Amino acid sequence: MEDELIVVHAFGSLPEADLAKSALDAAGIEAMVRADSGGGMRPALAWSGVGYQILVRAEDQQAAREILDLPARPTPA
Repeated sequence: MEDELIVVHAFGSLPEADLAKSALDAAGIEAMVRADSGGGMRPALAWSGVGYQILVRAEDQQAAREILDLPARPTPA
């Protein structure tokens, strides 16, 4: 049986999506970036459509969203 993949976030650029994937990888969550960019030849297809999507296994969905929803900078106490 294959694991169900869930879109947990979408970004407007590949570098943003790669950073998010790296954060998930560092937390031990396997993730992948999905985008329709015409095999890399037409990146405008991705950002003009649904963007660069981060997919994770369904069982990792909550943890992945918590990681990706963290602020980029710590909030002052």
